[in-house]
Parts: sequence; structure tokens; C-alpha cells
Amino acid sequence: MTQESSPDKGLKLTYFSKRPLECPVCRTEFFREDLLSGRGRLIAGRLTLELRRLYEPSKKYGAVYPLVYPVTVCPSCFYAAYPEDFLEIPAEALLPLEASTDARRELLLSIFPDLSFSAPRRLYEGVASYVLAMLCYEHFPADTAPTFKMGLSALRGAWLASDLQAQFPDEGWGLLVRHLYRKARFLYILAVEREQKGEEVLSRLKYQGPDLDKNYGYDGVLYLAGLLDYRYGPRSNREKRIASLMRAKQIIARIFGMGRASRHKPQVLLDNARDVYDLIRKELESLGADGGEPVDGSA
Repeated sequence: MTQESSPDKGLKLTYFSKRPLECPVCRTEFFREDLLSGRGRLIAGRLTLELRRLYEPSKKYGAVYPLVYPVTVCPSCFYAAYPEDFLEIPAEALLPLEASTDARRELLLSIFPDLSFSAPRRLYEGVASYVLAMLCYEHFPADTAPTFKMGLSALRGAWLASDLQAQFPDEGWGLLVRHLYRKARFLYILAVEREQKGEEVLSRLKYQGPDLDKNYGYDGVLYLAGLLDYRYGPRSNREKRIASLMRAKQIIARIFGMGRASRHKPQVLLDNARDVYDLIRKELESLGADGGEPVDGSA
């Protein structure tokens, strides 16, 4: 079963662009696939603690995964980037992207043997597109905020890999899920650190996600950096766990002390941040460390 499957196979879920794109790395022309909107294709469900919007399967279209489509991928050389970056490769990134073509293809095809970005995408191509984006943004310069874009790609890839694991538990995607979440944790924390040092400026980005339904901005980046550190940080070593929790607590606390007054920030983000902050505080206390005071009266 794939996300293109639906009760009525005559219904269209996606479309391919009428005009071809030319890959700036290998000059292959191809057509980008996008999700059609409206007509009951997307039925919004709950928002997860990681700010992912889930969607209910519809009777007409079945399960739909909008995150399968945002990354533009060349079907020939597997160069991948978000649409705003795909055609605008910085000069210093072009040669490394060309030189790493074979490595990208070999790695992805070793994980997904029947991968195809010329046909309608499945969950497999969705996960692969984010892994490819991570590999490609490694070569982009600091003024494009590559660390954050790699982190966002790792997080979205983990979400879709979790969907694969849920649909096909016998295929063993759990290892990839854990790897992508750990990468997302590392990259989100690094992105925040680099932003604080002025090495990469996230405020220049129009959209920081993490999902497609709402932009939570830099507050959302801080929240996820703290949440991912809490959920996927070290656990076997007490000292390292305490250090990780202290960092996560400090990052999330910044949401309540930044710029706009808290009352102007999304309530769901503030509520989630308070809940996670409280979980971190209580775990620190259970480890014999100082958990600090609750934020904004949370108990």
C-alpha cells in the first residue's frame, strides 16, 4: 500500500508541472510533482507535541501525506533542495554537488532499491527526498542557513519514516527513524547555537515550519531544539543526561523571554513549551539536580 492508493483510483491526488525544470547540477529536464488542494483531499487531524499536523484518511483519497512533496529532487543526479533554493545553487556549492552525485545515488539506492522520482511519489520517495536534502545542504554556504534546513529535513524525514514503519512494520524502518530523530536533535541544537553566534541567521528565512500548515517561526525552532534534546538526548550516563536536560530547559525558557509578549505567541506553542519545560524540570529533580522554578505559573 502507498499513499497514492485510494478507494477510487480515478481520483487525482497530485499533478506534474506543465513546464519542465532544468537541474542546475546535471542539466536534466524533469517535471515537479505537487499535491492538489481542495475537494476533501486533506482532513486535518490533531497536532502532535512535535508540531506535526496529522491528517485523517478520507473515503475518496485514503491516507494523504503532504510532506512527501515539498523537496524538489532531480530524478537523474538526486540533487535535492527546497523550491526556493533548488535553482539558485551558490557558486561554491556547485562543484561539490556534482562531485558527490555517485555517492548520493549509491547511498539512497542502498536504502530504497526501487526509488523513482519520475513517477508519482510514495512514502519511500518522501523519506528519501529529505535524506537527499540533508546531504545536499551540507554543501551550501552559511548565509543560506543550511544547518537549520538540514535539521528540518531530518525531522520531516523522521516523521515520514515513522509512517513507513507504521504501515510496513516488517520492513524494519525503526532504525532509520531513530537515526533521523538523533540527527534532527543534533542539527536543531547546532542551528540555534550558530544563530546565537551570528554564523547563520534564521530570521532571514520566510518559513521555519516545522510542518506545512503553520509557521511557528524562531520560537518553534527553539521549542523543537529543546524538545528533541529532551526526547532523544543521552540517557545512559547521568552527568550527560543532566547536561542535556539543562540545555534543553534553557533553550525552551527563551521562548518566554523573547521579543513579543507571550500573549501574542501561538497558544499551542506556549502550552506545549510549558508542558515540556515542566517534564524537564521534574526529571532534573529526579536525578538530584536543580530543576528550577516553573515557567509562568506552570505546576
